[in-house]
Amino acid sequence: MNTRTFALVWGILFLLIAGSGFVPGLLQPPGAGHPDMAVDILYGDALGLFPVNVIHSVLHLLYGLWGIAASRSWSGARAYAKVVAISYGLLTVLGLIPGINTLFGLVPIFGHDVWLHLVLALPAFYFGFMRRDAEAERTNTAGTSY
Repeated sequence: MNTRTFALVWGILFLLIAGSGFVPGLLQPPGAGHPDMAVDILYGDALGLFPVNVIHSVLHLLYGLWGIAASRSWSGARAYAKVVAISYGLLTVLGLIPGINTLFGLVPIFGHDVWLHLVLALPAFYFGFMRRDAEAERTNTAGTSY
């Protein structure tokens, strides 16, 4: 898989994740241990596992649309992968800190979201910071004359 394919796949994946937060039939009411949220519109557990609310789902939708758009170029896909890696890595850490794991009552990032955010961040880190595609090599050597 190259970086552009990664961005496309992650974009589609984020759209599916967003959909699970917008379809009331796929949401279960928040569990007994879930904290109160300042934004409780569509607040519940997507697929019975992942705490979401409307802001959380809108962010997934935006990351999905951006991933599909970014897949059109190598540089766009690489920038997308870098932002996903950094932002979802940060969300993983914040999700482990009580009191901040709701982003001040705005977005639930606790429970199963912690490991999901890590699973989303790790491949993005690889494609954003480590992977060297043939397209990138052509871009880097295009201005070099021998």
